[in-house]
Amino acid sequence: MSKSVCTQECITTIFANCCRTVEHQNALCRNSAIPALAPLLTSSVYKVQMPTLKCFAVLCYQNEEAARATAAASYNGESISSLLVRLLNRDKTSEMQMAAAKCLTYLCRGGAISPQDHIIMLNTMPTLIRMCKKDRTLEENVEGAETLAFLIEGDAQLQQVASVSDHIIKTLAEYIRYTDVQQINTRAMHRKAQDTNWSNELKQAAFKAFASLGANDEEIRKKIIETENLMDHIIVGVSSEDMKVKGAAIRCLHSMSRSVQQLRTTFQDHSVWKPLMSQIMQHCPEHLVGVASSTMCNLLLEFSPGKESILESGAIEILVGLTTRVEPELRLNGIWGLMNMAFQAEHKVKTQIIESVGIEQLFRLLSDQDPNILMKTLGLIRNLLSNKPHIDSIMSGYGTQIMQAAVFILEGDHTADIKEQTLCILTNVADGDQARDYIIGNEDVLKKLTTYMVHTNVKLQIAATTCISNLVWNEEEGAYKRQQKLKDLGVLKLLQQLLNTTDATLFEKVKTTLHQFT
Repeated sequence: MSKSVCTQECITTIFANCCRTVEHQNALCRNSAIPALAPLLTSSVYKVQMPTLKCFAVLCYQNEEAARATAAASYNGESISSLLVRLLNRDKTSEMQMAAAKCLTYLCRGGAISPQDHIIMLNTMPTLIRMCKKDRTLEENVEGAETLAFLIEGDAQLQQVASVSDHIIKTLAEYIRYTDVQQINTRAMHRKAQDTNWSNELKQAAFKAFASLGANDEEIRKKIIETENLMDHIIVGVSSEDMKVKGAAIRCLHSMSRSVQQLRTTFQDHSVWKPLMSQIMQHCPEHLVGVASSTMCNLLLEFSPGKESILESGAIEILVGLTTRVEPELRLNGIWGLMNMAFQAEHKVKTQIIESVGIEQLFRLLSDQDPNILMKTLGLIRNLLSNKPHIDSIMSGYGTQIMQAAVFILEGDHTADIKEQTLCILTNVADGDQARDYIIGNEDVLKKLTTYMVHTNVKLQIAATTCISNLVWNEEEGAYKRQQKLKDLGVLKLLQQLLNTTDATLFEKVKTTLHQFT
């Protein structure tokens, strides 16, 4: 690098174009690339500065270690972050401003700069929003929107500020309506750009930005959805042959589907589930099936008006199919969707779910290494076992296996949350008229309940005591016999001991349960 300006330009260009993986990034860092590149940010030669900026961008992209090392480095007593901020100034070319903003975005996402730092809030984000305006080239429009989407993706405060900055939502809406190919000649930077499908590039950039803007805030989602015909454009995008457009549209739909209000209104007017289901069935790339199935999970929530139509179109079979996939994310979405579908569902739907999944697959999911999958599987069982007649009916067919599953989980090395969910399933079983006999007649389960009544975790104590309360409830037939059996197991003494608890919720639950022993 020290040989000449020409070698500086060539070497930084090579690094910027060949650094493609984490291994490459780490190799450059290990070989002192950061201190070697830092002085070139202040070079008076534009052809050196630009590839140096691009080199820092690829070095820090999704690499926390490289990002922190870059932010910690300095040249002539000035941090690299400060040098980059100087290159955001409006007296610099748009290309340089964009490249510097990209570097700072990657430093922020790498945890090296706080999202609330003035460098991000007052310098980087406004620059990216400026790049989205009509007076910029189409490349800068696309790059600006994509980088903005990446910057604000995980931070609600940045999303809030961005959403009210310089009419960004209106600006992005114009991207989606872009069709005039003639504008390429006046707004594109070079001839190669004229061969690009700018309509698709702008659409996918807008969808990505909308997805990030609406990730957390109901009001922002409302503003986005109210953009003229946006939902129609998203549905068309989901079915696009351009994979970038398809992927961005599905992500945008997923973000919008987090809104309870929109699920009840806009989503009711558009059958968004139809193209989504076809994407899941068409064996699209894994990451697209993952986002599409996550969106389906939201559309299957109890209050979603489209739930019935999705069910009638074969959603259960699709979701059950996902639970058998190799990819953990897809198994999780499959069982999550079934759990949502089972919530307050009719008996025939619950029966269809449990028959479609099958006991063998249910046990495989209960043995899954991913605790999230295990948690959602238990959530599915809990939702299936709600409503007295449903509980009795399902337990009459699968009671023995469900009891085996409960003991299996309670004896295993699992988190308190997973064990609490299992105890809640037993509580539901104890609410059934005939189903509770599966607990009373199972010594293993009863011993587990007494063990968890005196556990060190108060959540588990409450859950176990709630189950006991259901078993001994005075107004239920056969309560006296069940009370007598539990007395013989020492449950009454344990409850009396628990009156000494300092936890208010547990104390009330114990008091209520003791009141039944009369």
